Amino acid sequence: MSTARTFLIFAIIGTLAVMGYISPAVHAEKTIHDGIYDPGILKPTDSPAKKVNVGDKAPDFELKDLSGKTISLKAFIGRKNVVLSFVPAAWTPVCSKQWPGYNIAREFFDENDAILVGVSVDNTPTLFAWVKEMGDLWFPVASDFWPHGEVSKKYGVLRDDGMSERALFVIDKKGIVRYIDVHDINAMPRLEDLVGALRKLEN
Repeated sequence: MSTARTFLIFAIIGTLAVMGYISPAVHAEKTIHDGIYDPGILKPTDSPAKKVNVGDKAPDFELKDLSGKTISLKAFIGRKNVVLSFVPAAWTPVCSKQWPGYNIAREFFDENDAILVGVSVDNTPTLFAWVKEMGDLWFPVASDFWPHGEVSKKYGVLRDDGMSERALFVIDKKGIVRYIDVHDINAMPRLEDLVGALRKLEN
């Protein structure tokens, strides 16, 4: 992708974020606006211990997506780079903008041979309703509800309040963690930083 095109996409995303509409499915954003729960300002990070570092072998996991299909890290080894996107809670303001925002950025994942997997500690019915209201997503969303937060805990991002951190892990085709962003829970991670991490991978 050309530098000019990349700059244009980032500019569009930035403008939409400022306006409060990060998703191209603007109608869906408006539909769920009044149904969003705002928890207020939370402690930026609150997971008790760092368990995974850049350069470590990523912990394997098995979770069910919204269709009931099992998603596992080992299924992508040798085939795809993986981005794990942990979000704290469905039906909250930042989460309801972050994941639809990746619809705009899909080509960055495709050109870097990467699959995005969304993970939340919410139960499956809650996630199903939320994703449907957001206008659907191109990537699988998996529930880490039970055993509660088991995968979040493996990655060291389960908060003391039972939610996960807002965190991104980039894992290469060998299963090695190449990038970690345990972000301020009150703000969206910068797409530019994630794209930069993906471009450093050997595809």
